Amino acid sequence: MPVGSGAAPTLRIAEIFASLQGESTRVGLPTVFVRLTGCPLRCVWCDTPYAFRGGETRRVDAVVDEVIAHKLHYVCVTGGEPLAQAACPALLIALADTGHSVSLETSGALDISGLDSRVSRIVDLKAPASGESERNLYDNIARLTPRDEVKIVLADETDYHWARAQLERWNLAARCPVLFSPVADRLDPRQLAEWIVRDRLPVRFQLQLHKTLWQDARGR
Repeated sequence: MPVGSGAAPTLRIAEIFASLQGESTRVGLPTVFVRLTGCPLRCVWCDTPYAFRGGETRRVDAVVDEVIAHKLHYVCVTGGEPLAQAACPALLIALADTGHSVSLETSGALDISGLDSRVSRIVDLKAPASGESERNLYDNIARLTPRDEVKIVLADETDYHWARAQLERWNLAARCPVLFSPVADRLDPRQLAEWIVRDRLPVRFQLQLHKTLWQDARGR
């Protein structure tokens, strides 16, 4: 939310919880998740539409205190689209200042420049079947560092060929780790794995660990 001059920064929070990281190169690590409310995108396969609205307005310092109380080293700021809230960069700084290892999951439609360099940015590239591929902000690619990651979620073979083209066009694997993930119930994970091996792609195949363990339960 916009922060008034001199006011303590606040955010609209959908939920804060501890779980295992289900995606990225941090998969399997016990992590505190801070899910911010709101997203300007409407991907057709979105699995967190409950975060589009609602939630609770909270001060950044109160959010940090709750994260600390979980006594975990890793924290992931996610959404929705966390960068849609003006105070998100302040939250990332505050979390990094506590010594946490901080990651940010973002749709890739908003500018990632200017964020604290201690934060690992997990940046989506939206494939055609998402319905939001026109929203990709390709300027973000030049801002990626080796501590960041690119995630591409694929629903079909057309998406796969598109993703392979982006991998080559932007030389993504030379910039940071790249993750290909199948949309649940849309693309057979084994099929995606076979395409990646067949084409010798320099990417990491990933499944959503949290869905294997807890299906679509909130707060897990």
